[in-house]
Amino acid sequence: MTDMLFMLGSHAVTVGEALAAALTALVVCLLLALWRNAGARAEDASALAAEQAARAEALEGRLRDLARFQSETAGRVQAMTEVISQRQSELARAVSERLDSTSYRLGESFSTAARATHESLTTLAERLVMVEKAEKSLTDLSSQVISLRETLSNKQARGAFGQARMEAIVADGLPKGSFAFQYTLSNGKRPDCAIFLPGDPRPLLVDAKFPLEAITAFREASTPETRKAAAARLTQDILKHVKDVAERYLVPGETQDIAIIFVPSESVHADLHEHFDEVIQRAFRERVVLVSPSLLMLAIQVVQAIAKDARMREQADAIRREVGLLVQDVTRLRERVGDLSKHFGQVGDDVSKVMISADKIAKRGIRLEQLEFEAPPAEAAGTPGAAGRSLGLSLSGAAE
Repeated sequence: MTDMLFMLGSHAVTVGEALAAALTALVVCLLLALWRNAGARAEDASALAAEQAARAEALEGRLRDLARFQSETAGRVQAMTEVISQRQSELARAVSERLDSTSYRLGESFSTAARATHESLTTLAERLVMVEKAEKSLTDLSSQVISLRETLSNKQARGAFGQARMEAIVADGLPKGSFAFQYTLSNGKRPDCAIFLPGDPRPLLVDAKFPLEAITAFREASTPETRKAAAARLTQDILKHVKDVAERYLVPGETQDIAIIFVPSESVHADLHEHFDEVIQRAFRERVVLVSPSLLMLAIQVVQAIAKDARMREQADAIRREVGLLVQDVTRLRERVGDLSKHFGQVGDDVSKVMISADKIAKRGIRLEQLEFEAPPAEAAGTPGAAGRSLGLSLSGAAE
């Protein structure tokens, strides 16, 4: 502390002095600062008091505004509560009505759905029954198809099938005596059917043929080569049938000039006319016609028309005789009607005369009822005999 720090003039300033001077200056500064702080604090306190008073006044105003707002809010809340309660009751009523309507609609929908489901189930049951019947029919049909396939696979059975179908068509369309099955010709040949036309002793011969193997091979051919071979085979078979029919069943002077080959299948007949026109033309040149079941029916109808026309021609004389007798009867009827008309005219005249007499009698009766008696001019009215004679004359006149 006694060490010299520096020289101030002639005085040597020690560390202790320097520290004391510094402390003194520091104390003075602190005092000045405290004084200044005290003045500032006094100013700040007054300003703070004024500010607090303003804040208190503003807070009081805000509290008044808050109280007013709170009262208004309470009124609004009460009004809102009333509105909400009213709306809640309306909402409850609307929800109840909607629930009732929805429940009714759901009930109606459920009942409608139940009825529709019942009807659908009933229809489904009916259709199931129909399906069962159809299945049974299909089973029967499949068995029949199998039986038909077995029949068609056998050549003899196939021929019997075609002949049976041809016989059914002919027997259904023509009367008995106008056809014959297995008719024997003079050369000993026996065609399947002979149809006798009216006024012509020569029969029209029908033979049933069914080239199943050849037409099946032609339809099932997968390559042009196999199809060509099947077509050649089918052509050969058909021409062989045509040649056999022409040589066996066309007897000059004994049979018709044309014979018929019956093909008992519309599809086979259509295939022949579509793909084998040359075969059809050659058969026609051989005076042989290939017909299907529908064409055979048409031919039977033509034969029916021819037979009917022939019967009409046979009965023409009898018809003319009956017409002459009918004309005589009509003439006689006319004469008798004329006589009857004359009688009616005479009776009318007699009736008119009777009516005239009746009118006269009625008039005289009216005069009698009214006692209108007229005395004769030559007699006096005073004598009683005159009155009696007048009454007698009136009565006699009335009797006339």
